[in-house]
Amino acid sequence: MVNEPEMAARIEALEAKLARVEGHQAITNLKSEYGALADARYTRKGPKPQTEVDELAVRLADLFTEDAVWDAGGGLGRCEGREAIRERFARPTLQYAWHFFVKPDLRIEGAKARGVWDVFALCTTVEARAMWMVGVEHDEYACVDGRWLHRRMQLDAKLMAPYDGGWSR
Repeated sequence: MVNEPEMAARIEALEAKLARVEGHQAITNLKSEYGALADARYTRKGPKPQTEVDELAVRLADLFTEDAVWDAGGGLGRCEGREAIRERFARPTLQYAWHFFVKPDLRIEGAKARGVWDVFALCTTVEARAMWMVGVEHDEYACVDGRWLHRRMQLDAKLMAPYDGGWSR
């Protein structure tokens, strides 16, 4: 028979494990929603009407903490704060994009977490050039009022190559 202190320790360990599993799933869902909303701003013919893009930008910004940092580097830019992130997503810099976030490596510690994702994106530039983009995204997350949000998102682009030219040159 298990005594009370042992039972309490086992329950505490199970609760911690369950919290990590639930956090992992919530962060995976968060990343999926982020990608879906970012891509929903576009049709194959270019950005959606500005009223729709504005609504999507609000929903995208809501996936970040108030003090979040979004950093895509290069020509895509860096934003600090939820409002700046909303403004950035209200101004599409491409004609089309479709993102894939794969191979998540998530480390959850209480109400904070870190994640690394491989990113693959198909995109069309404003000059109508089809491109491949491959990179690694380094994220930080915070659980705020029971909801996991992005606290920092930093893209490390490894490859940007024209579709018709391939990436081997």
